[in-house]
Amino acid sequence: MSIEIIAKALKELGHPTRLSIYRSVVRAGYQGIAVGGLQKKLDIPGSTLSHHIASLVSAELISQRRESRTLYCTAEYETLQSVISFLQDECCAEEKS
Repeated sequence: MSIEIIAKALKELGHPTRLSIYRSVVRAGYQGIAVGGLQKKLDIPGSTLSHHIASLVSAELISQRRESRTLYCTAEYETLQSVISFLQDECCAEEKS
C-alpha cells in the first residue's frame, strides 16, 4: 500500500468523531452495523454522520452495503491491517545492538 493511501487513512482517523465511528464499525465485526444504529449509539446528527462516513469510505477504511432499506457500514480490515503493518513493520530496524 502506498504511503499516500496510508497518510489519507491516518488523516481521516485523526478526527475524533471519525475515530469514534470507525471504532464502532470495527467492533461490529464482519456483519457491520446499520447507519441508524451507529447514529443512535454515537448520538450524531444524520447529516454529520453521513459526512464522516463518506470520508472513511473515501479512505477505504469502511465499505457500505444496502439490505432492503437499511444501509450497513463494514470495516475494511485489510486496509486496517495495512495501516498497522506500515507503522510496525520497521520497528527498531535501525537500532544498534
